[in-house]
Amino acid sequence: MTSHTPPPGPPRIRLFSRSSWPEARHLADVLRTETVGGVLLLAGAVIALIWANSPWSDSYTRLGDVVPWPGAPWHLDLDVATWAADGLLAIFFFVVGLELKREFVAGDLRNPRRAALPVAAALGGMLMPALIYV
Repeated sequence: MTSHTPPPGPPRIRLFSRSSWPEARHLADVLRTETVGGVLLLAGAVIALIWANSPWSDSYTRLGDVVPWPGAPWHLDLDVATWAADGLLAIFFFVVGLELKREFVAGDLRNPRRAALPVAAALGGMLMPALIYV
């Protein structure tokens, strides 16, 4: 009697297998680019718009009412809609503030002449809606 072992097949690629450092570094560099963040944000917005206007819009609405951590300490038992509206927007504006600070200190906006047009546009973007709706 001889035992027959099947021939080895092609190597399997695991989804979360350990990769080499150059591959991990390349993936980190790609994910750090602003383009990837913008594409992911745009894709998420398109998916949300389609989902909210589809026949399954009730499930989209119910998702906002889900409380991820019921009974959480420090009264953090908020629904997903509140987390998105308050928590994620606070983080977003914090990051925008950090980027503005970097641009004013070491970026293109450190020169007052070059910063005049973007600053005027930002002020107009805040003042014009306020004047229209008052």
